Amino acid sequence: MVEVKNVTKRYGGKTVLDHVSLSVVPRSVTAFVGPNGAGKSTLLSVICRLVAKDGGEVLVEGREIGQYDSFELARKLSILKQTNQLPIRLKVRELVQFGRFPYSQGRLTKEDYRYADEAIRYTGLEELKEKYLDELSGGQRQRAFIAMVLAQDTPYVFLDEPLNNLDMKHAAHIMKLIRRLAGELGKTVVLVLHDINFAACYADRIVALKEGKVIREGPTDEMVRTDVLRQIYDMDIPVAEIGGRKICVYF
Repeated sequence: MVEVKNVTKRYGGKTVLDHVSLSVVPRSVTAFVGPNGAGKSTLLSVICRLVAKDGGEVLVEGREIGQYDSFELARKLSILKQTNQLPIRLKVRELVQFGRFPYSQGRLTKEDYRYADEAIRYTGLEELKEKYLDELSGGQRQRAFIAMVLAQDTPYVFLDEPLNNLDMKHAAHIMKLIRRLAGELGKTVVLVLHDINFAACYADRIVALKEGKVIREGPTDEMVRTDVLRQIYDMDIPVAEIGGRKICVYF
């Protein structure tokens, strides 16, 4: 269980997170949605201790994140940030193996290689594992980074806008993969999404942020309603049901 209690974060004189509280449901997919500047990515970074909070608590399995040492926390939480710039040229296989660093500290064991190989297989990258990252398409590269996170073998996976710069085909492929992480592997996945329809189709729960506050949260079916969407986005968004899924018609 991950619990956020009354968390605040300020940059200069601006409050980016304003007494945010929420609980993440285990073994499910939770989507953070909301307009630009709502605090979604900052909240994700605070939960993963990449950004220091100014107040409140973040509890991971009942323990405040500040009480974990770095390697211990990295065996609980993994995060994929929006931008992943690497100072060296890596092959897919090498990148995925880097996910084992919290366990191996660079000295890979047979078990580490096994976890990395399983992550490569699970993400369908066997034929690309000897390719360099700069030889891949955007969707392939994103799958490689998700494989690295998967190799880290944490119960909690945090993804910050994993669909950035992907076309429709690759975005859908990534979301299906994320859905499998929860449904097949029992991971607890939290991700930031800009497209409400991907949240509507693939998330179990939606947390809506606006101006640094959680304004609504709940099961996806209860959140994808015109009255709720109006509160979040300040616009009227009709909702249609297509193939048993709710689709927001905002174009």
